[in-house]
Amino acid sequence: MNIVTIILVVLVAFLAGMEGILDEFQFHQPLVACTLIGLVTGHLEAGVVLGGSLQMIALGWANIGAAVAPDAALASVASAIILVLGLEGKTGFTKGDISTAIAIAVPLAVAGLVLTMVVRTLAVPVVHIMDSAAEEGDYKKVELWHILAVVMQGLRIAIPAGALLFIPADVVQGALAAMPAWLTDGMAIGGGMVVAVGYAMVINMMATKEVWPFFAIGFVVAAITEITLIGLGVLGVALALIYLNLSKMGGTSGGGGGHGDPLDSILNDY
Repeated sequence: MNIVTIILVVLVAFLAGMEGILDEFQFHQPLVACTLIGLVTGHLEAGVVLGGSLQMIALGWANIGAAVAPDAALASVASAIILVLGLEGKTGFTKGDISTAIAIAVPLAVAGLVLTMVVRTLAVPVVHIMDSAAEEGDYKKVELWHILAVVMQGLRIAIPAGALLFIPADVVQGALAAMPAWLTDGMAIGGGMVVAVGYAMVINMMATKEVWPFFAIGFVVAAITEITLIGLGVLGVALALIYLNLSKMGGTSGGGGGHGDPLDSILNDY
């Protein structure tokens, strides 16, 4: 891996670390971070596949109250780098390469959670310094410390990423090959369970009596193997448009009055 590639990977890692706090351009999301690392390292297809797989796991990762979610930024960046180093010298990637990277991503996310808590603890004095600067009316000092605090979050991911890049590829390949089957299979199963929990959390947040029928329809239609993902997406968009049109009809009809259930409103009109 040449110096330009290393700089680009560290830059992506730095942006992913900052976005873990800013949450504006979504660089910390697995689909974005893994794809960018795959792009700059010449393994775009592997990066997209890994990012898409990890995104399914990270769907349920969200900060709720005082509970901090696992770190998607470190999991994405580190697992993508490990995947790329493992692919050095190969002509392509296999399903096993992706499965190994995904299995490694889950414990990396937990490790990133520890790093996040450390950096946030270090940022507490920064907040007090900014408060003092605000009382003095020194807004430039407030902005400076604000930027430094965000940079700390970027370095939280960039430093581990840089350390991984200087590990020889053959060492990474040897370490991955030395992992016993029970360990890799166990982590893969655990990662699959995390996916199920993530979906369950998302469904629990959006579960209403109006949404459940669509969930049931999607669950049944997804079992039809002849329908591709593009076909499922078209069906989803069509159902969403149908629901929106029914919502407008239910909200503007005279008798029903539109009380949140468009189908009930339409039926009451007749």
